[in-house]
Amino acid sequence: MCTKKVAGQRDNRYAAGKLTRAGAEVYVSVFIGSQATQLDIIEVKPIEGGLFSVDADALGADIESEGHAAVYAILFDTGKAIIKPESSAAIAEIAKLLKDRPRLNLYVVGHTDSTGGFEMNMKLSLDRAQAVVQSLVSEHGIAASRLKSHGVGPLAPVRSNATEEGKSKNRRVDLVAQ
Repeated sequence: MCTKKVAGQRDNRYAAGKLTRAGAEVYVSVFIGSQATQLDIIEVKPIEGGLFSVDADALGADIESEGHAAVYAILFDTGKAIIKPESSAAIAEIAKLLKDRPRLNLYVVGHTDSTGGFEMNMKLSLDRAQAVVQSLVSEHGIAASRLKSHGVGPLAPVRSNATEEGKSKNRRVDLVAQ
């Protein structure tokens, strides 16, 4: 906790502090002045699943303009390759993209952060990509011949793995035109 007198003001005080608990950071600041008092509390939490949306047209546009589309809305439990139920809308949009563009064939590329061993992450990223392909084939009727799964583990990060925010950006599935 840091407190200080506000320069140039009589009897004004300011205090700020940070608390970390259960993986969440809480910042508190208090200003007490002769005319006003202000209390600010900010709690920082990891992004909750299901807050990302996927749109077939946006995926197609990204593939055309960037060469790939990063999909963050396909969720897995840590260390596992079973697609979580809240990912169904994202998978459905990928299926819609493929149905709307019958000549489009995709590499489905799994990515992980750098947590854990290298070989484990390489296998996990491939298993996750295969799970997405399997879902598209079995649940949405996409021909398996249009999809190829690959896993690159932590080899293609888009952010540093030194922070949780960076790690969350590195855990993704990329769609790349074949």
